[in-house]
Amino acid sequence: MAVYRVCVTTGPYLMAGTLDNISVTLVGTCGQSPKQLLDRLGRDFAPGSVQKYKVCCSAELGELLLLRLHKERYAFFPKDSWYCSCVRVTAPDGTCSHFPCYQWIEGYCTLELRPGTAKTICQDSLPLLLDHRTRELRGRQDCYRWKVYAPGFPGIIDVSSFEEMETDKKFALTKMTPRVDQGDSSGNRYLPGFPMKIDLPSLLHMEPNIRYSATKTASLLFNAIPASLGMKLRGLLDRKGSWKKLDDIRNIFWCHKTVTSEYVTEHWCEDSFFGYQYLNGVNPVMLHCLSSLPSKLPVTNDMVAPLLGPNTCLQTELERGNIFLADYWILAEAPVHCLNGRPQYVAAPLCLLWLNPQGALVPLAIQLSQTPGPASPIFLPTDSYWDWLLAKTWVRNSEFLVHENNTHFLCTHLLCEAFAMATLRQLPLCHPVYKLLLPHTRYTLQVNTIARATLLNPEGLVDKVTSVGRQGLLYLISTALAHFTYTDFCLPDSVRARGVQAIPNYHYRDDGLRIWAAIESFVSEIVGYYYPSNTSVQQDSELQAWVREIFTHAFLRRESSGFPHRLCTPGELVKFLTAIIFNCSAQHAAVNSGQHDFGAWMPNTPSSMRQPPPQTKGTATLKSYLDTLPEVNVTCNNLLLFWLVSQEPKDQRPLGTYPDEHFTEEAPRRSITAFQIRLAQISREIQERNKGLELPYAYLDPPLIENSVSI
Repeated sequence: MAVYRVCVTTGPYLMAGTLDNISVTLVGTCGQSPKQLLDRLGRDFAPGSVQKYKVCCSAELGELLLLRLHKERYAFFPKDSWYCSCVRVTAPDGTCSHFPCYQWIEGYCTLELRPGTAKTICQDSLPLLLDHRTRELRGRQDCYRWKVYAPGFPGIIDVSSFEEMETDKKFALTKMTPRVDQGDSSGNRYLPGFPMKIDLPSLLHMEPNIRYSATKTASLLFNAIPASLGMKLRGLLDRKGSWKKLDDIRNIFWCHKTVTSEYVTEHWCEDSFFGYQYLNGVNPVMLHCLSSLPSKLPVTNDMVAPLLGPNTCLQTELERGNIFLADYWILAEAPVHCLNGRPQYVAAPLCLLWLNPQGALVPLAIQLSQTPGPASPIFLPTDSYWDWLLAKTWVRNSEFLVHENNTHFLCTHLLCEAFAMATLRQLPLCHPVYKLLLPHTRYTLQVNTIARATLLNPEGLVDKVTSVGRQGLLYLISTALAHFTYTDFCLPDSVRARGVQAIPNYHYRDDGLRIWAAIESFVSEIVGYYYPSNTSVQQDSELQAWVREIFTHAFLRRESSGFPHRLCTPGELVKFLTAIIFNCSAQHAAVNSGQHDFGAWMPNTPSSMRQPPPQTKGTATLKSYLDTLPEVNVTCNNLLLFWLVSQEPKDQRPLGTYPDEHFTEEAPRRSITAFQIRLAQISREIQERNKGLELPYAYLDPPLIENSVSI
């Protein structure tokens, strides 16, 4: 008689336990155990419990290959969900096998788990294990299906597949679905008083392993409701018309001020702060160094000489690498929209900036269209106060449109959704790349589904607050993706390509490169452990299917993008994985977390403009300026969104935090520890630097970076 000791851990989350019968079957190289009911006196699988059982076999089973968990009805109790964290099995000879699970198991089904040792398909030779990989991926591909949201968009998850599975009698066969999120199986709720209508059926039918936890859902509601009800009670969400005076805008979020939002309110109209935001604001990727001026921006030395001073000239500053351009060409043909029944306007400006001898980046000249001429004057710092401020505000509106649609939504949310989908569909739970990437996909599918149901739907928030509306968003994202490259995606390459290596006080660049290096070192160790040669990469058919699916559905097979569609060396794999993890975590934090800070003072980031761009100088006044800014209700709806998305709900996982032990070998566990130590050192350096800054930059402080796109 051989006795195996089985230890089952249930997750500590709300409603994680089950009253159903749980049985286990052990499968080894020499046979399998009888199906054994796991039953002790009292409740067995309460939330947070660790229960021990014995499984008796007539003989030893050899090396354990699979563990089958059977979930079946108990008495007359209704079926429920069970969150199984892991199962540990100790063989008669003392050998311990760890079977990671970390997922919800719904209904009555059988779930097969493999030991935690990560293996590529090349390292599996037994037909039983190869068949297990095939069945697992087939089940997940049935569960997670691609959908085309709009022409030119990256592929998205088809949530309708989950509704079909609700009534599919074969649903149990697809439940070999490793977890994407951590938490409980709570659904989402309608936000009372909030100006969003959520498509509840599409959210409630989300597969439980990608759904927000109850903690995160409740936190989201508690962040949203007080602010939205406060505005509603004061009538701001329904008030149309212009702001009467700028100071009235201060009172929108009188109880939600931050150090940065207050700083922005005080300094927003200063040229030095205007330039600072290109470096450390929410869209710090726009600047390109110039060696010569483009013909579409005919700025002369005489125009800018008063700012440059007597000791230099425009040509000299170009040669020194001190002249930079922010070009909003993508807005030139963007559709426009109506808000409150009135047409809105969009500009496609060119903004020329100078790095002055004091190390400050300041605007030199602004042209509000891509076509020079008498109807498109070049605005200068020497123009009248209101002319110059209006020109800068037009640029800030363009910043809003490019940042929200492209830098933020496309390059983090949508692309990271495609990475999550390909990972779920093409890599089995035992694959080392799956184990590496899984924490960086947590909640991404859920938050993007919420975004499409509230922001992107017709008459959603995008249609309520932006000058381009939903049709403009579709245009901007498809156009941006058609021009997006692998160089843009990889921070070190982007910094070099844009020629911004030497700009001082570029904290986004400096912090981002340090975090990139830490991720790269971590990924290099993981890849080196599992892929010792070029051949090991090339022969991993699952890995190649994964990168090919990303190329197909995220980048639409566009060869000119430079994104890989095949990986040939460990180095290529390291770079691609580093870029994915960085953009799912640090890059999203950099472009998301400061939205309320920089946008709470609406004139700094207007979401729409109600008058056309000025075609002559000398006409701007305070009244015309106020009449150009968004109306009161548009402003308030937009600021509510800024507030909500800048508050990371509870149930957070900072970068490098991996409480679910998917890797069980010592080598990757040591690499995780080293990664965490390096991130802690980066955090100390950032916090020490910030002590000496007038305006601290903390968006890339590792403890404040979420592992994944989850809000």
